[in-house]
Amino acid sequence: MIQITEAARDAMATAIEGAGQPIAGLRLMVQSGGCAGLQYAMALELSREESDAVVEAEGVTVLIDPDSQGYLVGTTIDFVNGLEGSGFVFDNPNASAGCGCGKSFC
Repeated sequence: MIQITEAARDAMATAIEGAGQPIAGLRLMVQSGGCAGLQYAMALELSREESDAVVEAEGVTVLIDPDSQGYLVGTTIDFVNGLEGSGFVFDNPNASAGCGCGKSFC
């Protein structure tokens, strides 16, 4: 469903390890908002829903709700460090347009 680079996987693992409690996974969501109409969001989850798609990537569990799944098929998630800051970057073949921040699309 999605691809996760080694850098993104390491950043996700660091977030999960820093939670201080058992985490079911990192939830990846698509929500209304952002400058292009839809935006990516991530959150640590204590439990998973039965309807979640579950992506396992070398010890990191990513949970994707049914409403977000269609938007994310084929997406590659990377994590970059640069002069403008660090963060997750999404290469989504389903996006028809995006914005400069890389976190919003349509």
